Amino acid sequence: MRSYPHNSPEAAARIVALVLISDGHVCSSEFDLLKQLGAERELGLEPQLLPHIVYTLREELLAGGHETGSLMGHVDDSALASLMAEISDPALQRRVLRLSLAAARADGHLADGETLVVEAARHHWKLHDGEEPSAKKKVAHRHAA
Repeated sequence: MRSYPHNSPEAAARIVALVLISDGHVCSSEFDLLKQLGAERELGLEPQLLPHIVYTLREELLAGGHETGSLMGHVDDSALASLMAEISDPALQRRVLRLSLAAARADGHLADGETLVVEAARHHWKLHDGEEPSAKKKVAHRHAA
């Protein structure tokens, strides 16, 4: 699988793309929602580049011998870690996670593959729903005081 420059719009969009294809198909409701949210603008992508990144990722996975079963069947923890490592900017991580979750929830169902990618992002970036866990702890601590 190709690598993109660190913290690039393409690297960020590829993670969103992985969420989109992780359940085996991309619904128009997912793309519609991402368009409403201005996902390409938020990620710094040129207009209409997200569908190209989705297509390219799908083709890379198929070319890698993943034509049988789920595309996610051969995306192991090491590959996920490598993809997540391309995004180290905390603000970009939160944006990617927020957009990924929105897209995954667009069809009203969170599939196993979508959950796998989202949980990998949360784990590698130490985020929960796009926010840093430490921020949630500070809020909880204030309420306890």
